[in-house]
Amino acid sequence: MAYLDHAATTPMLPEAAAALTDRLGTTGNASSLHAAGRRARRTVEEARETLAEALGARPSEVVFTSGGTEADNLAVKGLYWSRRAADPARTRVLASPVEHHAVLDAVHWLGEHEGATVEYLPVDAHGRVHPEALRAAIARNPDDVALATVMWANNEIGTVMPVRALADVAAEFGVPLHADAVQAFGQLPVDFGASGLAAMTVTAHKIGGPYGIGALLLGREYSPVPVLHGGGQERDVRSGTLDVPAIASFAVAGRLAAERREWFAREIGALRDELVDAVRTAVPDALLGGDPSPSAEDRLPANAHFMFPGCEGDSLLLLLDAQGIECSTGSACSAGIAQPSHVLLATGTDPDLARGTLRFSLGHTSTREDVEAVAKAIGPAVERARTAGLT
Repeated sequence: MAYLDHAATTPMLPEAAAALTDRLGTTGNASSLHAAGRRARRTVEEARETLAEALGARPSEVVFTSGGTEADNLAVKGLYWSRRAADPARTRVLASPVEHHAVLDAVHWLGEHEGATVEYLPVDAHGRVHPEALRAAIARNPDDVALATVMWANNEIGTVMPVRALADVAAEFGVPLHADAVQAFGQLPVDFGASGLAAMTVTAHKIGGPYGIGALLLGREYSPVPVLHGGGQERDVRSGTLDVPAIASFAVAGRLAAERREWFAREIGALRDELVDAVRTAVPDALLGGDPSPSAEDRLPANAHFMFPGCEGDSLLLLLDAQGIECSTGSACSAGIAQPSHVLLATGTDPDLARGTLRFSLGHTSTREDVEAVAKAIGPAVERARTAGLT
């Protein structure tokens, strides 16, 4: 098998798997005061310190969650509620239209149920939000903006956002900016303290850790209203018994992701470039999605997103899957009907072209043999898919 869907989830690192299994047999609730509880709490706090160091944050800024989706919801909904409570005029939410659905759906829900006025920021043809666009949106009425949210790097087309410049604009107006950094962690130099962000989302299973554990990096001056209510763990903003084994494993994966980032960007980035060249050679009219620059400042080093004119992405995916090549379309599927990617539509891509996409995403287990498998299979697959056409 050639697994090229690491942006969806990447195999666990052996070191992270060992950290998880080593603690599965231990007893102790990290909120308990007895010896077992104190041992569990020590594991959690040491993991918090490790993750904080890997992410350029203070340990007190790391709030553990069940994953990226919960962290995004806590940031978007919680900051909206707290900012509106402080000033009822703050009901406008600014978001990029290329966000992951964990953010988009949370923003949409606020508009449907909480009286939010949702405003989507314009993006360029690469899916990038420019600081001038954010400035213009806030400046129309800074007093009614509750928060802004712009992802660090796009999960479909790999475009990297100018996070620091966006955060500087938001700070001028006193508006908190949240960024989903799920795809950026481990591929880009992510530093929460230097970013200027109010909040930032990360998750473990994208960097070689386990499913079901993530974190919201949260500036100490912010106290979002909780989405979950209970025991008041995690700064009173995220209740729930802490998953000690998963947290320990997350910390190991996070430390290694930070330590190996330069290697990853260099080696996996070079492999990605070979894959891009191979696809373009086999299918000359294939269009590279996102920013065409291979620079890590513009595009995730592990991302290769293509549009194939005259094809249905799902057909291509299944044709490749039958040959042992696993990738994704990056498109949403509703009621069994393939829909064009909302990310591509936001960039102005033709809807028919937006339906014929494949995302190849590489990771720490990717090899040159994976690239060679794609190079051999993609041409015939596209030819067959074009014969079937767009249905």
